[in-house]
Amino acid sequence: MSTRGAPRLRRDLLAVYLGSGWGNARVPARKAPGSVVAVTEPTSLAGASAFPDDVPARTPGVDADPERRILLAAPRGYCAGVDRAVDTVEKALEHYGAPVYVRKEIVHNKFVVETLSKRGAIFVSETDEVPEGARVVFSAHGVSPLVHQEAAARNLETIDATCPLVTKVHKEAVRFAKGDYDILLIGHSGHEEVEGTHGEAPEHIQIVNSPDEVDSIEVRDPDKVVWISQTTLSVDEAMETVKRLREKFPNLHDPPSDDICYATQNRQVAVKKLAPECDVVIVVGSANSSNSVRLVEVAAEAGAGAAYRVDKADEVREEWVRDAKTVGLTSGASVPEILVRDVITRLGELGIGHVEEVRTASEDIMFSLPKNLRADLKAAGVQPDRPHKVRQTGTKGARAERR
Repeated sequence: MSTRGAPRLRRDLLAVYLGSGWGNARVPARKAPGSVVAVTEPTSLAGASAFPDDVPARTPGVDADPERRILLAAPRGYCAGVDRAVDTVEKALEHYGAPVYVRKEIVHNKFVVETLSKRGAIFVSETDEVPEGARVVFSAHGVSPLVHQEAAARNLETIDATCPLVTKVHKEAVRFAKGDYDILLIGHSGHEEVEGTHGEAPEHIQIVNSPDEVDSIEVRDPDKVVWISQTTLSVDEAMETVKRLREKFPNLHDPPSDDICYATQNRQVAVKKLAPECDVVIVVGSANSSNSVRLVEVAAEAGAGAAYRVDKADEVREEWVRDAKTVGLTSGASVPEILVRDVITRLGELGIGHVEEVRTASEDIMFSLPKNLRADLKAAGVQPDRPHKVRQTGTKGARAERR
């Protein structure tokens, strides 16, 4: 692991993580309480470095009680689209050099954005903030045709890191608009993904934020209405909205395939499985991450005693788990696994000793890098493939699956 230019990320928590079998890097032994241990960030936030070795069945907490346990959801963390987007920025920085501009946050995670910023990525809100002729990456959430046009007008070299599953929804919107359908886009107004999808056919698309908005929807022809959705919604809430829409429009058409992405669904299913056994569920993810916020809601609705969201380990409050025998832990689809490991370390220091995985699915999906980036890498003699290990988050010494 390279330490060149690496910032100091954490104090004792990450030192324990890296130095006692919780990761694949090594640091000096832990120093006395209150001292600062210099550590390095992962060489890469994508692929293998984002998915460290299997989690031991015990936390590193010296005085942790083995009768108190963490139920660790699986799948959790990075989806294939996020992994691809992060890898895109990293490889662009390596190949073209800094700076590389990124429109919006490449993914909705503070740690990822801050880390890439330190490596030379410059995040902007709009394309007019990018110097003319410079290189810009479009985020995993997708952009509208207008953004592509604005970039072309400024002669920007674009790399489109839009998740292929989001691109699929864009293509659906275009196809239904060509068929002159009224399109009901189930999603959250203001979310970047929804803005991009809406921009594909604004004259045909209405955004439906919740089931409560269904009664106010008007369409031209109730027999030519179709619904599509944001990929990161709560499955239950989206289906409730569809149910209400179908009650109002009995001939409502469905999209050709499910729009809510596999990773969003898988993470929600895993949380539903463990939540009834948990006094507390902790979700690692940023406040602007739609799927992370939904996981908190899903955990509470599925029977957890309480549910909280944190960006990082030091946000976990002692009073949340003081009386807890079982703590559920998961992470949103834009969260690197290292942040989950930090929370496990934190919970170990708070007295929770055992780690048990609750697996409901296994994922091995991987998306190729954007075509023009692949071509540039290949032309330079750089292997454009992505030789990352399969995203597995197994736990040694714990049950692989619950039924």
